[in-house]
Amino acid sequence: MTAARSISAAAWMPVLSLLGALAAWQVVASLGDQSLLPTPATVLASMGHYLANGELLYHLGITLARVTASFLLAMAIGTTLGILMGRSRWVDTALDGILILGLNIPALVVAVLCYIWFGLSDVAAVIAVALNKIPTVVVTVREGARAVDHGLLDVATVFKLSRIRTLLRVYLPQLYPYLMGAARSGLALVWKIVLVVELIGRSNGIGFQIGTYFQFFDITSILAYTLAFACTVVIIEEAGLRPIDRRLTRWRT
Repeated sequence: MTAARSISAAAWMPVLSLLGALAAWQVVASLGDQSLLPTPATVLASMGHYLANGELLYHLGITLARVTASFLLAMAIGTTLGILMGRSRWVDTALDGILILGLNIPALVVAVLCYIWFGLSDVAAVIAVALNKIPTVVVTVREGARAVDHGLLDVATVFKLSRIRTLLRVYLPQLYPYLMGAARSGLALVWKIVLVVELIGRSNGIGFQIGTYFQFFDITSILAYTLAFACTVVIIEEAGLRPIDRRLTRWRT
């Protein structure tokens, strides 16, 4: 009974913290200038308006497409490089300087250069976001590759498992926690960089809209788009990444 109550309390904690944040927002907005900080009800009404006329869904869909393309590209390249650097000291030494450089170049610089090199296009936007994300994936996956238990790989060799079966049943399961860590932290980074890229070089998307409303000092619309964006991120995390994480790492429990 105690365990059940504990689980129930844990399930309600995020909801209670969210309600507390909304209550604090309402109090601050009510006491201050609502032209600078509108109330939650005002922002929700604005978000409902943009949803009803289809404008919000259109720009949100475009941003999601860019996020998905950038995320998949970065994970594919970053995972490959991370495994190679984790398994080969020579490759790690050769690429370590480039990796450090990639980790420290500002995202804005990369975005501007990509727009100059590839033009003001979605291809440039996706490449810019992926280039900013790849180094963080490499760092995380490299540590996972270094931590792989080679004794288990030797056991797989003794039992004459095929390379594919060894990869899927022995090697990758040890990497799953690192891959999921890279995916979850990386997705949060990709969301933010996509908005910056859209703000400076695209004519649609959530970032572009926020930039447009900033020019008119329309704080209500800015918060409405931000709230919709944040809700989408939470839904993807709770309905997508978290269940996948539990499924891939259940062997550890």
